[in-house]
Amino acid sequence: MITPQEIESLVLASLPGSKVCVEDSMGTGDHFEVTVESAAFAGKTLMEQHKIIYAILNREMNDRIHALQLKTKILK
Repeated sequence: MITPQEIESLVLASLPGSKVCVEDSMGTGDHFEVTVESAAFAGKTLMEQHKIIYAILNREMNDRIHALQLKTKILK
């Protein structure tokens, strides 16, 4: 199991200054809704933005995160 705070910390460590919102959508500690707003997404396609987040969470996706609903936005 992983907590929303752990996911937020992982994203912020890689994308400082971003806004991150993580919700445990099922209350089971393995299904999450994650919204990330980051200036690092400027000039990147939605697919590229999502790949950045999946790369950050790759290790946890192998065994601690079963499902991830992801929204990304460019931080203005």
